Amino acid sequence: MSSRILYVDDDSESCEMLKAMLGYADGHYHVATASSAEDALEMIDAAPFDLYLVDYMLPEMDGLTLCRTIRDRGINEPIIVFTGMVRPNDKKHVLAAGADAYLVKPNDLDIVPATVSRLLNSNSAHTTG
Repeated sequence: MSSRILYVDDDSESCEMLKAMLGYADGHYHVATASSAEDALEMIDAAPFDLYLVDYMLPEMDGLTLCRTIRDRGINEPIIVFTGMVRPNDKKHVLAAGADAYLVKPNDLDIVPATVSRLLNSNSAHTTG
């Protein structure tokens, strides 16, 4: 069964790279991209996703606010914040906003597929039984 993933990042090269990387990691991932939180919320309203990858620094609404908004809508699917932001309290704030994981660009790039797989498998175990 295919998993729908939404990657939200205003850097189109990052979107294409991550989309390709996840596609190679698992042929059952369908990765959609959004360049802003507003676009992401419209896409979520149209059809929910199985997992969300969110950059911290987005135009108009940051990734932290997007995480909170997703959770406030009652969406419990996993959220990974994947960002170049590395300030002392960022991880704490991101997790408090409802994210399930905090990964740092580019250092954690190699663990993105494993983290996606782990969270999707964990979430399906909780939802199926």
